[in-house]
Amino acid sequence: MNIRPYQGMTPKLGERVFVDPSAVVLGDVEIGDDSSVWPLVVIRGDMHRIRIGRCSSIQDGSVLHITHAGPYNPDGFPLIIGDHVTVGHQAMLHGCTIGNRVLVGMGAMIMDGAVVEDEVIVGAGSLVPPGKTLKSGYLYVGRPAKPQRELTEQERAFFTYTAENYSRLKDKHRAEDWAQ
Repeated sequence: MNIRPYQGMTPKLGERVFVDPSAVVLGDVEIGDDSSVWPLVVIRGDMHRIRIGRCSSIQDGSVLHITHAGPYNPDGFPLIIGDHVTVGHQAMLHGCTIGNRVLVGMGAMIMDGAVVEDEVIVGAGSLVPPGKTLKSGYLYVGRPAKPQRELTEQERAFFTYTAENYSRLKDKHRAEDWAQ
């Protein structure tokens, strides 16, 4: 079973959510309406909470985890993802906060306590170090990620377009015989 409880916490899925059978979602996880979780994704809410907003897409091979509470971080860090977020293939999000209308590029890594504000593009392969804040309205690239330039209006419109495109695609997957 790929959606499973852990320590009495069972993932909660909103309406019309798609979770591919090869993905694993466990523990204290909530996924908002019309969101999608694609093949080989791991979403592990075993020591803190994970919240994913509506119409967000977590693409193939991504790993989502938290920062546990302990002597070096008494409160830990949950993983919070907003609405209309596209997380590219093989991204790693660990105990961070992602705002609304964000694109996390393929292979990007966002670390503990980092905050990505609304309307940001994190370029493919970029590394957002622990505790860093990425301000709204910019493309960030590199290891460590640095602001490259302000976003264009076309790029800002793309956030909602790509999120809704993946929402339509997940509906097609949900309609397949194997998904019943």
